[in-house]
Amino acid sequence: MTKHWGLISAFMALTLFGCEQKATQSAASTDAAASQDAFQKQLQTQLLDAKPGDIISIPAGIYAFDRSLSLNVDGVTIKGAGHDKTILSFKNQIAGAEGLLVTASDFTIENLAIEDAKGDALKITEGKNIIVRGVRTEWTNGPDTKNGAYGIYPVQTQNVLIEDSIAIGASDAGIYVGQSKNIIMRRNHAEQNVAGIEVENSINADVYDNVAINNTGGILVFNLPNLEQRGEQTRVYNNLVESNNLKNFAPKGSIVSSVPAGTGIIINANDKVEIFDNIIKDNKTSNIVISSYFSIGSMNESGIKPSFDPYPEGIFIHGNTFEGGGQSPAPLELKALRIAMFGLTGRLPDILWDGYANPALLTDGQLPADKRLCVDNGEVQMLNADGPNGYKAPNMDQSAYACTLPALPPVEL
Repeated sequence: MTKHWGLISAFMALTLFGCEQKATQSAASTDAAASQDAFQKQLQTQLLDAKPGDIISIPAGIYAFDRSLSLNVDGVTIKGAGHDKTILSFKNQIAGAEGLLVTASDFTIENLAIEDAKGDALKITEGKNIIVRGVRTEWTNGPDTKNGAYGIYPVQTQNVLIEDSIAIGASDAGIYVGQSKNIIMRRNHAEQNVAGIEVENSINADVYDNVAINNTGGILVFNLPNLEQRGEQTRVYNNLVESNNLKNFAPKGSIVSSVPAGTGIIINANDKVEIFDNIIKDNKTSNIVISSYFSIGSMNESGIKPSFDPYPEGIFIHGNTFEGGGQSPAPLELKALRIAMFGLTGRLPDILWDGYANPALLTDGQLPADKRLCVDNGEVQMLNADGPNGYKAPNMDQSAYACTLPALPPVEL
């Protein structure tokens, strides 16, 4: 009987220990949740009560938020301990359209991560003198149509520096600047986004020393209609644009949903763009695409508003290193074009132009000197896909593009 009581006592001890352990775990979980809620309220209060010149430091740790954060005070700095150490997680977000929304000037954010925002991760609007440094935005579940549209997203801003940052998993653009002036985007890494890095309707931008890899499209320079500002004067140089062959996962109907997988650099309806000294390789549709808005939009010539110019003009491509690419274009029309012109084992040339030019500017079939598409890149060739004629007579006549344009000036913030 003594032995039996010993076994029963041991069993009861184990049971009680298990209950104590569960109670301890439950208490710890409750404490952690309370701590997270307290930190969320603390940071929200700091942002609401911030004054010009404040530095809001967030120590290393993973912090959960269930609603958006916002800042509307000029002259504030938000800083963490590193993009891999200070992590703001919005995985369980139930309210708000962004992770962090900033409507302020003289703003700096650095050395932290914003993960799994319900909408855009970091949106900065209507401010001047913006610095984004060492920031990572990511949707940790990988490419998904339900991910937020933009990672790093300044719009209607001036004097913008985005450097040493990372964007992963955006269903539109990872690192994007729109309707802005005077922009530098450098030493960033964009991966597994629909558009890796995008400059849209912006004036005077330098995009250099970045890596755009494994996106649907690597680097985009776009102009879209119905916006207050038309963009021009962008330099894209010293970037690595490689293997941007990710299946397009943008929501249907969005502009970037028309970007074909396998596109390295895309210029669409933008003017005065200089592309030089980049390494552009293994983008299966084309390493560089130059297109009008006709190729991505629903416009027809009778529907163009006088205020919007749908044609790319003043494009200068020189000094780039190309490798591979063009062997498996995504659109069916380009698949057929590749086989018809270059055979089953052939590849499209490194530069693909849709062939649309403003007929009102043509003289003897040529654009004015300052509006031409110029290629001075060794043996690299451009294919005119003859879009205006339904792609019936594509041609490889390089004489039209054998020209140079003046170098664009560097951006000074």
